[in-house]
Amino acid sequence: MALIPFDDRDGVIWFDGKLIPWREANVHVICHGLHYGSAVFEGERAYEGQIFKSKEHTARLFKSAELLGMSIPFSQDEINAAKEAVLKANNLVDAYIRPVAWRGSEQMGISAQATKTHVAIACWEWPSYFSPELREKGISLKTSTWHKPAPDTAPCHAKAAGLYMINTLSKHQAEKDGYVDALMLDYRGNPVEATGANLFRIKNGVIRTPKPDCFLNGITRQTVMQLAAELGYSLEEETITMDDLLAADEVFITGTAAEVTAIGKIDQTEYSVGPVTRALRDAYESLVRGKPYKHSAAA
Repeated sequence: MALIPFDDRDGVIWFDGKLIPWREANVHVICHGLHYGSAVFEGERAYEGQIFKSKEHTARLFKSAELLGMSIPFSQDEINAAKEAVLKANNLVDAYIRPVAWRGSEQMGISAQATKTHVAIACWEWPSYFSPELREKGISLKTSTWHKPAPDTAPCHAKAAGLYMINTLSKHQAEKDGYVDALMLDYRGNPVEATGANLFRIKNGVIRTPKPDCFLNGITRQTVMQLAAELGYSLEEETITMDDLLAADEVFITGTAAEVTAIGKIDQTEYSVGPVTRALRDAYESLVRGKPYKHSAAA
């Protein structure tokens, strides 16, 4: 099936305070955000017409901008309302929402003190990130040769465009080698995430996820940790070593796009999609759709 380019679609995009036709939402090629990576963004999902944790995502967008020294010229309430307006104007119920803020074209060079911060919000249909078959058997990850930067070398707690460069390189190499995604290591050599999702491992019923000291503390990650506590699972927020990961009973990743996705293979080590992963996946899918979920870790 042919891909539909994202610059040639029907619909509307919220651009600096106005809803405009999709194809007219353009920026100049001489733009600080393009040349120097001075852009921050969010990835959100709407389920049955409701944007999941919209306020939390907007708060993180503003925090990311602050970390990059950018001032968003709208209030958080205005951005939240704009997301709802975009969803409604595009007649979408289940969708992916992408707010993005970037430095404009007023100044070109390392210094960007005179640039204006622009904001746009788009949304489009996006079903499950992975096929039903992959979700059932688990996706494959290949360990990347790139490492996440140390917290004193990059604004690692911002969802900033420039930080995803090594993720793209890593995913491209993994796909070239026949894997679905890449496993990212931190600057110490410990596994911490996939290219767009946080990492969890399960051993003897205990869930462990690394502390987000040099990578993004995902909103889905936080949600799943809360679900695990509510469902009675033991959860540790501690370092995961490669030996620890490869000896796990189950592995899964979490993210807005990935939701809760099981891992079936890391390099040459294979895993089964086990009961803890399935329970958390089911609970998350119920939660985002406003449905009750029931499970006991002891069951």
